[in-house]
Amino acid sequence: MTLSSADASGPDPRPLHARIAADLRDEIMSGGLPPGSKLPSTAQLKARFDASNATIQKAVQLLKDEGLALGRAGSAVTVRDTRQRTVRPAGSLRPAVAGAAYPWLAEASEPARAAHSTLLAVEEVPVVGDVAAALGLPEGSPAVCRRQLITIEDEPAELVSSYYPSDLARGTALADPRRIRGGTPTLLTELGFPPHRSVDRLSARVATQEQYTALRLPGDLPVLRTLRTFYSAEGQPIEVTVMVKAGHLYELQYEFAPEA
Repeated sequence: MTLSSADASGPDPRPLHARIAADLRDEIMSGGLPPGSKLPSTAQLKARFDASNATIQKAVQLLKDEGLALGRAGSAVTVRDTRQRTVRPAGSLRPAVAGAAYPWLAEASEPARAAHSTLLAVEEVPVVGDVAAALGLPEGSPAVCRRQLITIEDEPAELVSSYYPSDLARGTALADPRRIRGGTPTLLTELGFPPHRSVDRLSARVATQEQYTALRLPGDLPVLRTLRTFYSAEGQPIEVTVMVKAGHLYELQYEFAPEA
């Protein structure tokens, strides 16, 4: 007897309330249940998923804990205006306009939302793994790391760690424990290393303990990790940045054109 791929993988092993929340979450994030709309009633969800009242309530509570839904027991539950924020990575190469927010910070927010970056640490650290490889450095080589937490309306949005080769960063504002006016693209340009090209590597991962705590994640949701390498016009890696966001709150938009 030959098993189909569906038979071989078996049914979804997650608890029923988690499966129900997953289906409703996808509808919310995809716009099928737009902000301000009501979730289907408990009776409708019971019939749709063949589930008990208690199971439905556990599923809805997960969505509330994730900030996707609002409502009290016994009243209608509505979808919050927390659609995935769209970030356009291509804007990260732009130098900041005087007095304006850093481009990467502006990309992570909206005009009506107050965005802020908090500098957590600036230190020289040994780099390993994909960061060392992206910088073109041997394992354990020193690099200056600038770590920041981005918040939007006082809620943590993104954990950012930027690494710079020590021979480039030492003795510059990159190694100073304070914010850089105009952002690092502006400073790198002033140092003679204007970012010319960037390469992103994206992955979905289970949050580390630090990421879980810093981003105040509401459960076992994945995080979206971007490893971005900036190159100078000569092809030298001048910055590697690791950005971690809550996977259910963000999407990245890339635009492509056919090569000539």
